[in-house]
Amino acid sequence: MYQKQIEQLVILQQIDAEITDIRKDLEGAPKELQTLEQQYKDVQERRDQTAGKIENLRSQQSHLGQDIEDDSSRIKKSKNKLMMASNTREYHAMMREMDNMEKVNRLREEENAALMDELKRQQELLTSEDEELSTLGTRLDEMRKTLDKRMAEAQKLLDGLMKRRKAAGEIIPKPILSRYEFIRARLRHPVIVSVGEGVCSGCHILIPPQTFNDLQKGKQIHSCPNCQRLIFWSEHLPSTATEREEA
Repeated sequence: MYQKQIEQLVILQQIDAEITDIRKDLEGAPKELQTLEQQYKDVQERRDQTAGKIENLRSQQSHLGQDIEDDSSRIKKSKNKLMMASNTREYHAMMREMDNMEKVNRLREEENAALMDELKRQQELLTSEDEELSTLGTRLDEMRKTLDKRMAEAQKLLDGLMKRRKAAGEIIPKPILSRYEFIRARLRHPVIVSVGEGVCSGCHILIPPQTFNDLQKGKQIHSCPNCQRLIFWSEHLPSTATEREEA
């Protein structure tokens, strides 16, 4: 009876580990989708901002180009008037005016060149963001298509494990099962561990010699005095069960 209880506790622990993994998957899968959706939204916002910058740069470039064209026209007219200057004073005044206009025009041409460089950079960035959006969109479509199937399969596995858990729990006496559940609620996995050569495999600390002697008798289930986990002598289980439990 003792060995049967130990075997069922180990099986129950294995089932609980699988249940934990599946529940993590059930909780994590929708979060993965939400994360990807948020990532897509963030890239979309950056892409829209980049597109807005491009539109603004093009507007600036258009206005600046018109200003340059107007300045060039005024400079040309001033050159024609220069030939008609009636005296030296008027000639020099017109020359200073032309120099100022040409200086302003050069500055505007430099600004236009800088605008063109920035426009090129933003257009390259927009292309990169469009490609990233396309990739993320494809991933989103695939994840949305497979998520329902993945969740259904995980739920089916979980339902099967819960049935197995109930069956295993019915074999274990209620006081022992209550101890198992109590420890499981307060400690990290595992709950029941083997003891070999007097060392608890849960906390890796020697248990008292008397406890180890009582454990070897195989009459009742003991707890590790240090970590409070349920313990059994490794020789009381077949090697395959012990290996699974230790893994």
